[in-house]
Amino acid sequence: MNKHLLVERIIASLDAELLRYAKAARVAQAEAIDEQSRAENKYDTRGLEASYLAHGQSRQVVETEQAREQFLTLPVRAFAPDEPIGPGALVELELDGERLWYFLGPAAGGTEVECEGREVFVITPQSPLGQRLAGQRNGGTVETGTGKTRAVYRVLSVL
Repeated sequence: MNKHLLVERIIASLDAELLRYAKAARVAQAEAIDEQSRAENKYDTRGLEASYLAHGQSRQVVETEQAREQFLTLPVRAFAPDEPIGPGALVELELDGERLWYFLGPAAGGTEVECEGREVFVITPQSPLGQRLAGQRNGGTVETGTGKTRAVYRVLSVL
């Protein structure tokens, strides 16, 4: 799989998120200062709630911009066949006969993109799966969860 194309797709996804968050923040901010949001009594908190929402969405914009910048400066390289998994690795895993693709990125965990006909999930080194994958190699296994939620992944490839 072309990792340069994958990173471009991740950045495009972050760009789309930025547009959505920025628009939502503008709408919430406008609602917070709208005349109809003024408190009619001490129990009326519509304006306050709208301002909290606008603040939270503005924070999302900043975090997404930071994630985008991290992907723009991420060195994209191929991993050697015996090299351990680390940041920037594209990892193919097998879970119960299903093949799954994960990209160990610097940020934006939970982002899903389609690249070359495959769905790729971005995870971070801080995520539970990212922590367990770090240092693993081709052919290794990784366990997550406990009891009924226990999952055993087999590392098929590290690119």
